[in-house]
Amino acid sequence: MRLYLIALQFLTIIPLPFSVRCEEGDMGRSMALFPLAGLTIGGLLVGLNWLLEQAFPRSVTDLLLIVALSALTGGLHLDGLADVCDGLAARGGRERFLAVMKDSRTGAVGAVGLVLGLLLKYEALLALPQVNKAAALLFFPMIARMSQVQMATGARRARTDGLGAAFVGGVGSFQFVVAWLVTLAASFGLLGLAGLYGCCILYLFTWGCKAWFHRRLGGITGDVIGCVSELNEIGALLALLALYRTGIL
Repeated sequence: MRLYLIALQFLTIIPLPFSVRCEEGDMGRSMALFPLAGLTIGGLLVGLNWLLEQAFPRSVTDLLLIVALSALTGGLHLDGLADVCDGLAARGGRERFLAVMKDSRTGAVGAVGLVLGLLLKYEALLALPQVNKAAALLFFPMIARMSQVQMATGARRARTDGLGAAFVGGVGSFQFVVAWLVTLAASFGLLGLAGLYGCCILYLFTWGCKAWFHRRLGGITGDVIGCVSELNEIGALLALLALYRTGIL
């Protein structure tokens, strides 16, 4: 329970009425429960969706859900998406890329990346059929948090400081296996075989991202993990939409 609360505290801005002890290495060990924290976020979205749809049309409700998700997570991973976009746009080698990502200011390319990412999430969610919406709201935050575990496990650190380094130093194969089993079981329970197909698609996508960043930066950072998490949220919704359009979902 303590590790779950640590995961929830890191991934959201949900206040707790008590303090949670966090020892050295707990950040990495808590990653085993990241998918469960993702399911919790999804459950909050499902509840909020039920309330909003009593008063608003589908298009407005879905936009408010995307806003709520961004607020609930404190924009943590959106910041990573913007920083990586700015880093990709910067000219130069590894050190230049890392320096741009560390800059607290968001550039034009980062702003464009944010807008496009949020629009893709909104449009993909809106295009999903109502009957699959609740399952999708649970699935896509969960699979994105699983991608964070996948990115950190066995990764090299592009920097020796920062949150990314703390997670990479503490997560291992045990945390990855637990997180993956939770993700697979929940995905099958929510969406059947379509959920497993979605897991496989996004696992391969995340593996490709991890390999690319290792070649480009020599490892990963917290911004990279956040960026890939955002890309997985988008990818999960797009994958479900594609599975629906092809008749698999």
